[in-house]
Amino acid sequence: MKLPYEAHLLRIFIGESDRVGNRPLYEVIVEEARRRGLAGATVIRGFLGFGANSRIHTAKILRLSEDLPVVIEIVDAEEKIEAFIQELDGMIHEGLVTLEKVRVIAYRHNKKATS
Repeated sequence: MKLPYEAHLLRIFIGESDRVGNRPLYEVIVEEARRRGLAGATVIRGFLGFGANSRIHTAKILRLSEDLPVVIEIVDAEEKIEAFIQELDGMIHEGLVTLEKVRVIAYRHNKKATS
């Protein structure tokens, strides 16, 4: 797969405990992105953050949180990202979704790897 030089970065901020049915929302989003043939997705787990309700979520031992921040990043062509955003609307009930233009420098695949 080749990405265009100019692409879009979709960034989704949710909580680790957010669910679709009994499955983590971040897993559902990544699997749907893969099913739709998007270039790739990365889930990043934060150790400190707050959102619209201003409640601090932290991984500190003395303030154990079960709802740490999670960021999902997906980069692809504008039209593929825009189509995917429509799917997200029904999944995300709380969180933040941002979109920005990015310049793709490299997107490579090791053809020798088989997995």
